[in-house]
Amino acid sequence: MNRSKLYYFIFLSCFSLFIVCSSDNNERVILLNFPLNSLEEIIPSSALSLDKSVTWDGNGSMKCETMDPGSLSLLETGDIDIENSQLIYQAKVRTENLKGKTYLEMWCAFPGKGEYFSRGLNNTLSGNNNWQVLETPFYLKQGENPSNIRLNLFIEGTGTVWIDDIKLLKAPR
Repeated sequence: MNRSKLYYFIFLSCFSLFIVCSSDNNERVILLNFPLNSLEEIIPSSALSLDKSVTWDGNGSMKCETMDPGSLSLLETGDIDIENSQLIYQAKVRTENLKGKTYLEMWCAFPGKGEYFSRGLNNTLSGNNNWQVLETPFYLKQGENPSNIRLNLFIEGTGTVWIDDIKLLKAPR
């Protein structure tokens, strides 16, 4: 009987250790979610329109038909209490006849220090693509707390780009 209790204790100890060691320390937390089913939260731009027919989630997306390359400011968050973390700007993006490339761009403003940006240059689309997840990270050190975050779509070329299901995520550094 004592031997079976010992085996049971060893089994539970090993199982508990396995669970603790296999837990995901890189878990992402959604800070903000913008489904883009209306123009309400979008920074006004003549280059953007609401498209109810081409959409990731069935509720609409933002469509940009561009003839000139550039950055489109989509959303601003205002102050978010976050530091010593990784911010991740994530969105679903679709392209049609895009000559050049498109990627996500995130600007973080810091009081008394200015604005700094992150561009997803290693995560781009060009040509014709169905919905793809694009991301760009911004690493915040201890004491770095942005007073505003601006989420942009950068298009280096001409064509049509749709963006939907924008998320701002938090992950450990």
